[in-house]
Amino acid sequence: MADEDFSLGEPALVCRWRLAGRHVPMLNRHMRALSQRHLQDGPISANMLSWVKQHIEWALAEDATAVADGVLMLVIDEAGQAVMSTGAYAPLADATADALMVRAANARVEADRTGIAPEVLCSVANGVLTVGISSEANPCAAVSLAEQLAQTRGVRVERDPALSYRVVGGLDAGAVALLSDEHGAVASIDRVGTAADAELIAFLVSAFDKLRDSARR
Repeated sequence: MADEDFSLGEPALVCRWRLAGRHVPMLNRHMRALSQRHLQDGPISANMLSWVKQHIEWALAEDATAVADGVLMLVIDEAGQAVMSTGAYAPLADATADALMVRAANARVEADRTGIAPEVLCSVANGVLTVGISSEANPCAAVSLAEQLAQTRGVRVERDPALSYRVVGGLDAGAVALLSDEHGAVASIDRVGTAADAELIAFLVSAFDKLRDSARR
């Protein structure tokens, strides 16, 4: 949506979505979350939403230069202009609980500006999946999928924006993970909880992996 004179202004929103086989596996969930985000001057326009989806479904899928199994980056500036690009995917270098909590805290800052956190801390303890956002918050794509997956297994899902404080304070000794639009479900390597807790986190990690595998076929 730009011509030769196009110049992107100050970024107001940056989305990083995982790619698989030149497709965005959680596209419908991403689009639903994008429609609930807002910029400084209000909600994202219907024209912008339409452009994003059409570009991904048509141009991206046919672009031989796109990174097939990488990350799609959508940048929208303060004037409502947008650019889209693809790049290589790099797994998280640090998957300790402390590092995952820092990422979730940074994402909360973005949620304050745009309405949705793209990365959220979660934990599994005593058969309950707790997600670190408020009950009224709009979830990112990764959170909406994880909550749905847990419910299909009969797991109770709760939301608590103070989850990080519970983990740090020892009030939540369950298995910890990060739910991320870019990385999927990332299990903490040092907060694994009981065998049952860890098994549900492993199920979530596997479900995101299978979704990407299906998109490559």
